[in-house]
Amino acid sequence: MVKVGLTGGIGAGKSEVSRLLASYGAVVVDADKIAREVVEPGTPGLAAVVEEFGEGVLTPDGTLDRPKLGGIVFNDPEKLQALNAIVHPLVGARSAELEASAGADAVVVHDVPLLTENGLAPLYDTVVVVDAAPQTQLDRLVRLRGMAEDEAKSRMAAQATREQRLAIADLVIDNDGPLEALEPQVRAVWERLRGE
Repeated sequence: MVKVGLTGGIGAGKSEVSRLLASYGAVVVDADKIAREVVEPGTPGLAAVVEEFGEGVLTPDGTLDRPKLGGIVFNDPEKLQALNAIVHPLVGARSAELEASAGADAVVVHDVPLLTENGLAPLYDTVVVVDAAPQTQLDRLVRLRGMAEDEAKSRMAAQATREQRLAIADLVIDNDGPLEALEPQVRAVWERLRGE
């Protein structure tokens, strides 16, 4: 089994790279997706979040109001740390389950947005960074995701710098160009990961 850590700044195109790798046969473990699953209604994760932050973080139908919770923790390091203390162990346990169920010859790609920030590079055999210039990231967030420019800049500033991500990279996928330029690079990375 080859354990790969895949990361990149917001708007760099990590999700597209992850999708391509899955289409080639990689087992993708998506930390963001798992983080949503572990706080779905009826889970111990959601119960713990409500206990920590109160019923006000729930929507009327009982699901987690992610924007409201984000507003609480985004600018308060202590509250963010409290949320991470609930969610991160649950995500880690579920990620380990998914990895364990993959075959011995599998390429398991852990899609981890905050890999750099959380010092997780040593957990992987190979770290792949999807890289794009900050101006490209900003353009994508505003034009494609409809974010306000201020919000996009704030989200980007809250993450590791481009230099910090590149410093931990074993392999870099340059995603500054058009989508057509991405696929051949991802295919080449896949072949390296498979040892082809």
